Amino acid sequence: MTTVPRRFEILLVAGFTESDETPPTSAHALRSAVVEATGETGESGYPRYAGNGMEADIDPATRTVEALLVDGAEIDYGLSVRVVAAPAT
Repeated sequence: MTTVPRRFEILLVAGFTESDETPPTSAHALRSAVVEATGETGESGYPRYAGNGMEADIDPATRTVEALLVDGAEIDYGLSVRVVAAPAT
């Protein structure tokens, strides 16, 4: 049985390339938000997460963001999203 994480942190960054040696952190992100599972499934078929102005469909197995709204709008081209484990509370 696979458990779906209840929380993630979404990092909105200016760009990302495979050659980046270290993953981005919230200190280097343009914006970050801790999101929690809503219990709903998004249009993409993946679990929906929401919080702090962000709403995303996230594949929990690969941490791939399949859909994202920031303050109700799609993000601009040139921006990238990374999903990391949510900080401990």
